[in-house]
Amino acid sequence: AVADVNDAGGVLGTDVVVIHGDSGDTSTNIASQTVDRLLADDADVVVGAVSSAVSLNVIDKITAAGVAQISPGNTAVKLSTYPDKGLYFRTAPPDTFQGSVLADLVRRGGHTAVAVLARQDAYGEGLAETFAAEYTQSGGSVVAQVVYDWRTTDFTNDVATVARRRPQAVVLIGFDESAAIVRELVAQGLGPGAASLYLADGNLSSTLYQELAPGTMSGVQGTRPGARLTAGFRSRLLALDPDLADLTYAGESYDAVVLGALAAAAAGSDAGRSVAAALVQVSAGGRRCTAYAECLALLTSGVDIDYDGVSGPADLHANGDPARATVGVYRYGPDDTVDEAAATYVTADLPPAGAS
Repeated sequence: AVADVNDAGGVLGTDVVVIHGDSGDTSTNIASQTVDRLLADDADVVVGAVSSAVSLNVIDKITAAGVAQISPGNTAVKLSTYPDKGLYFRTAPPDTFQGSVLADLVRRGGHTAVAVLARQDAYGEGLAETFAAEYTQSGGSVVAQVVYDWRTTDFTNDVATVARRRPQAVVLIGFDESAAIVRELVAQGLGPGAASLYLADGNLSSTLYQELAPGTMSGVQGTRPGARLTAGFRSRLLALDPDLADLTYAGESYDAVVLGALAAAAAGSDAGRSVAAALVQVSAGGRRCTAYAECLALLTSGVDIDYDGVSGPADLHANGDPARATVGVYRYGPDDTVDEAAATYVTADLPPAGAS
C-alpha cells in the first residue's frame, strides 16, 4: 500500500514513511511501549492493532495525542461506541455482523443444541455474546457458553464442561490456542466428526492445525470478514513474501493505509485530527475510485471521491465503523486447509452503532 501511495507521488508531495512496531498481546506491555515510540517519532496515523483487546489497551494514549488510529482487524463491538475523540476507525466490521453470519451458518447446518468456547477478552466474549443472541433468537439453544483463560496450556476442564452438555456442534472463538483446544475436543470425543466444529476469523487458519492428525479439520466451517481477494493482489503479496500463508485482514490493512493517505490529501494536512476529519468523506458519497493514484487525481481536480478498496466497500460511518461490509463463509478441505476458492460471501449495509 505504501509503495502504491509513494509511486503516485506520496501524500502532499512527500513519501509516506512506515515505522513498524510490535503490538504484542494483552499479557505484555509491548503495545504500550510501541505506541510511546510511534508518538515520539511523530506518527500521524497508527494502523493497528489487529487485536481488539490490544487496541483497547492503547487507544486512549493514541487519541489523547491527537493521532488517528485505523485498525484493519478490530471487531469488538464495544469499540463502536468508545469515546475516541473522533480519532478511531476500522476497516473490519464489528462482530455484530460476523456473529449474525456465523449464527446463520450454524443454523443452516441443522443444529439445535450448540456450545460456545470463547477466549476471555473483548474479541472472544463480544463475538460469543453476539453469536448466542442471534442463534437463540432464531430458535436455537446454546447449551453451554464457556469463556476460557487463553493464557493456560490445559483446556481439559473447559472442554469437559462443554462435553457434559453433549452439544451437536461447537463454536470455537479464539486465536493460536485453538489448536490445543481442538486437540482436547478430539480427546474427549467432541472433535470434528463427533460434533460439528465452527470457527471465526481469529482461528480460521490453514497453518494453525497442521500438527493435528491428518483429516481432523476436514469439513470444519467458519467465517471471516473481508471480500474475496483478487488473484492480482494475492500475487503482489506473495511477491513480497513467498512464504505468506495467511492473508486474513491483508485487504483491510491495505485499505487502512490508502484511506489514511487519501484523507490527508483531501484535508491538505497530515495532522492526525485532520486525517480523521476527512476519512468518512473520502470513503463514501463521491465518485467511485479503486486505486490511490486514480483517487488522488480526482481529489486534485476538486472531485469528491468514494474509495472502494481491496477488502470491499470501504464506506465508513461517522463513528469509524464500516457502513458496508462483507463476511466470507469457508470450509476446510481433506488436506486440512481452508478451501479459499469455494468460499461464499455475504455483503450487507451495516447500521450505525445504536441503530436497529
